[in-house]
Amino acid sequence: MSTWRYKLPLALCTFGLAFPAHSQQADNPQAQAEPEPQDARDRVLYSTETEHFKPLTKKLVQNIWMDQKDIWTSPLHIRTAEDAIPWILVGAGTGALIASDHWSARQLPNTVDQVAISRDVSQVGAAYTVLPITAGFYIGGAFAHNEKARETGILGGEAILDAVLVAEVFKLTMRRERPLQGDGNGAFFQGGSSFPSGHAAESWALASVVAHEYNKGWYPYAAYGLASLVSLSRLSGQQHFPSDVLAGSALGWFVGRYVFKTHVDHSIHARPESKLASLRPQVIPRFDSDSKGVVLSWGH
Repeated sequence: MSTWRYKLPLALCTFGLAFPAHSQQADNPQAQAEPEPQDARDRVLYSTETEHFKPLTKKLVQNIWMDQKDIWTSPLHIRTAEDAIPWILVGAGTGALIASDHWSARQLPNTVDQVAISRDVSQVGAAYTVLPITAGFYIGGAFAHNEKARETGILGGEAILDAVLVAEVFKLTMRRERPLQGDGNGAFFQGGSSFPSGHAAESWALASVVAHEYNKGWYPYAAYGLASLVSLSRLSGQQHFPSDVLAGSALGWFVGRYVFKTHVDHSIHARPESKLASLRPQVIPRFDSDSKGVVLSWGH
């Protein structure tokens, strides 16, 4: 079994979060259908039976607790310039948008119909909407014996709750005014709750998990398209500034990726060996009574 470690970064305003994640993969997925779990988080994923509500909830709470410890201590694990690049990119983008928020927020017509429709559409990304979607994945997967759907449900719910916790901490810390509060310039530390966008974080957390689980065909486009619609509607509904939406979207995507990479059951996502594998050269030592040397071979 081999292990990978991922750095999953997020910069919000002048500082950010990195989300390190790791995953497991059996050396032979067909021969080892259920890998040995590396920590307590993995146990919920490798069960092939539908779990009762109480043990499932207990495991989910334990997973989120460990996720939060990883997320909030992740800045301590930045070691290289490569680790810091996503911090810099997201931080620079967020900072640039903050500087222009007061101007860009006024560029839309902001009609009554636009604002009303946008606010209604944006509710698709609310926690009370996206969490039932994850429950649908889980329950549907349990009844249909579809492990990937079941995994999507549990990981999607975990990612959403992780994103909500992180976003709420930043909201309480930054206390930014919304576009229709104060003088409309989005002042920080004024008792508001605009930064970052919670709807964007929640919708992108679920979209990230779904797109990583179902990474072929139209599924990623549909997931990210819906998350983008929610994010933009929060902007056109005058609920958030562009920087709020960018920060929330990045937060959600990185948290979703972190949860997937950390908890994914690779036996569900086993890929057949590439046909090009037969073209790999092999050097085979040869020693017998007639000759000594090496044999260069292609194929199995």
